[in-house]
Amino acid sequence: MASLFFYGYWSVNYLALIIISMVCNFSIGKSLYRTKQAGRQSLNRKLMLLLGLLFNVGLLAYYKYSDFIIANVNHVFETNTPLLNVLLPLAISFFTFQQIAYLVDCYKASTQEYNLLNYGLFVTFFPQLIAGPIVHHKEMMPQFNNIKNSRFNIGNVSKGVYIFAIGLFKKVAIADTFAIWANEGYDQITRTAGNSLSILDAWQTSLSYTFQLYYDFSAYSDMAIGAALMFNIVLPINFNSPYKALNIQEFWHRWHITLSRWLRDYVYIPLGGSYKGATATYINLMLTFIIGGLWHGAAWTFIVWGLLHGCAIVIHRVWQNRGASLPIFVAWPVTFMFINITWVVFRAENMEIAINVIQSMVGLNGVNLVYAQTTPIPLIVMVLCAYIAFRAKNTMEIAMSKQAYCIKDGAWVGVTLFLSIVLGINSTSAEFLYFNF
Repeated sequence: MASLFFYGYWSVNYLALIIISMVCNFSIGKSLYRTKQAGRQSLNRKLMLLLGLLFNVGLLAYYKYSDFIIANVNHVFETNTPLLNVLLPLAISFFTFQQIAYLVDCYKASTQEYNLLNYGLFVTFFPQLIAGPIVHHKEMMPQFNNIKNSRFNIGNVSKGVYIFAIGLFKKVAIADTFAIWANEGYDQITRTAGNSLSILDAWQTSLSYTFQLYYDFSAYSDMAIGAALMFNIVLPINFNSPYKALNIQEFWHRWHITLSRWLRDYVYIPLGGSYKGATATYINLMLTFIIGGLWHGAAWTFIVWGLLHGCAIVIHRVWQNRGASLPIFVAWPVTFMFINITWVVFRAENMEIAINVIQSMVGLNGVNLVYAQTTPIPLIVMVLCAYIAFRAKNTMEIAMSKQAYCIKDGAWVGVTLFLSIVLGINSTSAEFLYFNF
């Protein structure tokens, strides 16, 4: 009930949507599980699974992609069908993927018999409801059933508050600061159609968003894990210093780990994975990453972003199969620069703006070494934040290395939370980026 209140506080109108989605999926999943246990391998079970998948995908398509589809149909066929202008329900991408996984596992009978109360908590558990991680029923349901987890645990509360404080500070002190610089660069191009950034402004804009997204998502992942731990619930790690990656495959083992896991288990492997030869493997990888890109948003920029990462994964796989490798001092900068450039496509409102920024970054719009933006990034800020992302221990490594918490830790947490609240109240960009996805 508390989690439903938390969700409904944003928009009570969509509270019914998540409840209906939850009840329908639980009912279909229960029927799939029981018919499998009874040994029935009938066409009805496949139709039931198909109905459940169509229900989930249909909801997601209507609320997230209907206007995108209508706009593209209008463009191709020169029609004037009005857009629906549907408000995207909060967290629909996350709870839809979780429930699709549940239905598929029920069909395979790889689930257990769950009650509606625990299933509802699995779907709506507030620390991870809004922006992940995309949790799996096997890792959550046993924790909800464990009677020990209903008892107050000072150790988990201490560690949870500690992790939460780090995440909150990352968000309001670092991510929101980079947001100012990133938004200024993109807004400058949008305000002045056809105008280009100077090469320094272009790099400031791209790197600002690269670090904004890093600290924003890192912050939310910390806060989700910290908040859940206060209730003795351990969420899966969803973010593991991705900018330390030495290749694109390692990046996806570190960035949005639970999304990568979901796409592997419920898209890539069902498509055939790597069991049908090299060509089929590369096609499956490309399709998986295109779907991953489209999951983030209804725009061609997201599709192109997914396509670029799919191409990079295929190139890496070919390179790997030939036994080739790059030295670390080459592999890391190549990987990071690719990620930085593709984040430009991810962030831009359209491909024209993305191409404009990338052209400015490589000097194709003129090599102007003068800052045009009103708020250039202080070098010390960029170097410090880059060092944290590239070299320092991440939150989980710091928290897990602590055996106990002392007065000094408590004082540090208190100061951090106080500063975060003060900064958060005065923040002009307080929305988490992953709320949009």
